Amino acid sequence: MVRIVQRVSPAAWQAGPSEQISPVLQRVYAARGVTTAEQTRLSLQQLLPYHSMKGVQQAVNLLVQVVQQNQRLLIVGDFDVDGATSTALAIRALRLMGATSIDYLVPNRFDFGYGLTPELVEVAVSRRPDLIMTVDNGIAAMAGVAAAAAKGIPVLVTDHHLPAEQLPNAAAIVNPNQPGCAFPSKAACGCTVVFYLMLALKARLLEVGYFTSAAIAAPNLVELLDLVALATVADVVPLDFNNRILVEQGLRRIRAGRTVAGIQALLQVAGKTSTRVVSADFGFAVGPRLNAAGRLDDMALGIECLLCDDPALALQMALQLDELNRDRRQIEAAMAADAERFLAVLDTGQAFPAGVCLFHRDWHQGVIGILASRVKEKIHRPVIAFALSDTGELKGSARSIAGLHMRDALDLLHKRHPQLMVKFGGHAMAAGLTLVAGGFDAFVQAFADICQQLLGAEDLAERTDVDGELEATDFTLELAEQLRWAGPWGQGFPPPGFSGRFCVLQQRIVGDKHLKMLVQPESGGALLDAICFNVDLGQWPSSAAQVDMVYQLDVNEFRGRQSVQLLVSHLSAVV
Repeated sequence: MVRIVQRVSPAAWQAGPSEQISPVLQRVYAARGVTTAEQTRLSLQQLLPYHSMKGVQQAVNLLVQVVQQNQRLLIVGDFDVDGATSTALAIRALRLMGATSIDYLVPNRFDFGYGLTPELVEVAVSRRPDLIMTVDNGIAAMAGVAAAAAKGIPVLVTDHHLPAEQLPNAAAIVNPNQPGCAFPSKAACGCTVVFYLMLALKARLLEVGYFTSAAIAAPNLVELLDLVALATVADVVPLDFNNRILVEQGLRRIRAGRTVAGIQALLQVAGKTSTRVVSADFGFAVGPRLNAAGRLDDMALGIECLLCDDPALALQMALQLDELNRDRRQIEAAMAADAERFLAVLDTGQAFPAGVCLFHRDWHQGVIGILASRVKEKIHRPVIAFALSDTGELKGSARSIAGLHMRDALDLLHKRHPQLMVKFGGHAMAAGLTLVAGGFDAFVQAFADICQQLLGAEDLAERTDVDGELEATDFTLELAEQLRWAGPWGQGFPPPGFSGRFCVLQQRIVGDKHLKMLVQPESGGALLDAICFNVDLGQWPSSAAQVDMVYQLDVNEFRGRQSVQLLVSHLSAVV
């Protein structure tokens, strides 16, 4: 049973004399700590400056030589959207500033695993770099940085992941989460860290008169915010005030047609209109297609798509990424069926363990993260899904729920059972890990025990926060449009959700597993289309005349016509 809880506003909305913000939206904003119109404007002038980011000046010292002395820079990225956008942004920015010897290397997850490893350094050496720069990784690469140093190659680490007690002995580290960094936004993604570093580099080059002497126009790096916006949403980092500015400004550029050809092409193959793109399109349309390259093949395809300036060529690459994403969905569906069977064995009529681990020797390493997310959403428990590597070790991808900091939980587990994990790292809500061969059964129990200790009964009880109920007169296209553009919505700044009871006038299954309904608010009013995705076909359609729903007020577009539609996330029959 899902417990529905109304969000509480920490402070009341402070209305101005001429505001055109509806009472419903004022309520929504106030529940998220936004209480004045000024806090909704999200202008570039409100962006945090780079100056307080620890290590940024040392990093700039290294990159100035890349630009002015034409040193060879090798960027080592990651195989997800944040890593791909970070790589593309760094290359685009450095090229705009006159650098010509820029190359990149992204480890194939099946051959090298994550980040700058000693094995990857051996590959990097053949590129003969003067400097290695990591993006979206490196903060845990003690061995990799040491291996590079032994070859005489300094390493500049840019990352945002949480550090361990020991930091790599790099030439410079830029990471807002490293000890002693005063940069206020600890929720910055890897691409944002690179963006700020490029701002600092441009400022230094302006200061020394480089652009004038080189006869190069100083670039407007703000034009790269489409990449930052995509990374921020796809990496599911909290949308604090600074991140909302970055995402909103990136979205505005895409809507205005000022985006890289790759993002435009990915929106096109996903059936999205760029002039009406919102943050959710990054998470559900663009992001999965880019991620598919790193999950199933090689993220170089995604990076090349983001670097491409030829619309026709970018579209060809986007179509390849779309095909990979279709393959990923098929693989995921088979794995999900396996997971359902495992869950049926675990479900003995009692509650699931506080933390759940799943493993199948045939599962695909690149898809276990998605599987862990799906299972977490279904059972509301921290979940780790494992796949078998070629070495016999188990690669795990972990997803958490509110109340459990996943990386900290793994750190505590490692202190108690140091023999089980080869390595681990990540965030509060997601992490990656590697188990020793034969360590799965012991890890399953250890993880369940840690979760039981750290999570209370309220944490394990599934709840949905809503913004109250809507009046019958609120179901208007005007309000739906206002809510659509009032974001950006995302992690830590959730889209408006409402609850209510409705009369069901029509219902049918569409697309094999989605419930399409025609409903009317219990208090009367307009007839409304509603859709609930992935329903339990054993329960729906139902004979119930009324249903309780949690939903979003959305705008449906069909053949140029717009109408109100309810996107239903929770549905229960009134008996």
